[in-house]
Amino acid sequence: MDTLRQWTAGWIAALVLCSGAMAADNKVVRLTSLDWPPYTSPSMQEQGASAAVARAAFGAMGYRLEIDFFPWSRAVKMAQHDSRYMGYFPEYYAPNQARTFVFSDAMGSGPLGFAQRTDAPITWHTIDDLARYRIGVVQDYVNTEEFDQRVAKGQLKVDVTMNDLLNLRKLANQRIDLAIIDRNVMNHLLHSESSLTAAKGKIQFNAKMLENKKLYICFKRSAEGEKLSKVFNAGLKKIDVDAIMARHLK
Repeated sequence: MDTLRQWTAGWIAALVLCSGAMAADNKVVRLTSLDWPPYTSPSMQEQGASAAVARAAFGAMGYRLEIDFFPWSRAVKMAQHDSRYMGYFPEYYAPNQARTFVFSDAMGSGPLGFAQRTDAPITWHTIDDLARYRIGVVQDYVNTEEFDQRVAKGQLKVDVTMNDLLNLRKLANQRIDLAIIDRNVMNHLLHSESSLTAAKGKIQFNAKMLENKKLYICFKRSAEGEKLSKVFNAGLKKIDVDAIMARHLK
């Protein structure tokens, strides 16, 4: 009888531990992202400003966030097709993406515009004024609706590359006239990348900003994705997003 009691007690304890582990695992959210400092990067404190916001918001709701970093196009595809991930971030809003993913509430913002050479500043008033210039863009990045429409129609001359760093190198080497980029990303790269050391003081942000772009998490368009978007949005209301962003972007 004692042996039976001991076996039963051990079995119950194991069941409780297993249930606890399963419950804990259910509280883990896995997202994909890209190396896009100072917003997201595996090498930055708290993995960047946007990662810190996301982690704080989920943490406020009792969830733990895990982020895997990939090149941008792969990060988006894996978030859509890989069952291990429930979404990706940070993303700008775009109608075509909203058909595929569930957008969270805004989790901060960033100033989108153009990097230019200081010895060749460009003055423009409308997107059409940019038609004469060679503009560096990153593959599969959402920019502004108007800009992307002009690109899709072949009304702008764009040079497509894999990331912002390569665009800035092309700009410094006079292979393009402008590079569409977030100002905080531009400043971070100019001050942290050794390959851009010679470009310091030779590249600046264009005086006319395209848009102050809000940043979002894109969740899978599924029941679980819908649920996690609501969890995340509730968590955002419990934290000071602006303070977290400011701490990482100063």
